[in-house]
Amino acid sequence: MTSMENKTIPVFGYDILRDYLLPTILGKHEKDVLYWAGKDLARKFPCMDIQLIISFFQDAGWGILTLTEEEKDGYIFQLSNDVDLLKITERSFRIEAGFIAQQIQSINGYLTECYDEKDEKQHQITFTVKWDPKEKIQ
Repeated sequence: MTSMENKTIPVFGYDILRDYLLPTILGKHEKDVLYWAGKDLARKFPCMDIQLIISFFQDAGWGILTLTEEEKDGYIFQLSNDVDLLKITERSFRIEAGFIAQQIQSINGYLTECYDEKDEKQHQITFTVKWDPKEKIQ
């Protein structure tokens, strides 16, 4: 029996699910549902530090995640990948934002949100993560 790490799916199959089927099913609620789905996914695949989050992105085929700034109440990450794989103009990145938000919230213990912003010229996504040090999570 082979491990899951050695198995791949064609990019076309992934694109059909991600870019066509999910938006059709979720309709106008797509961004909100994907954000919460990303948070749920993070609870199922916990990453106890930033390096594990970065590794998860690569393992999941989501792209290359880089921590570019650290602030007292947040982080800024950049997501890049091959232009054809990232599909920046067609795709919502709310699932990744929710995933990052939940992982950072689990690591630091504070209520955390993550916002995504597309930079089509640079072919990358910026994720701005902010937490509230007054909102401790149990």
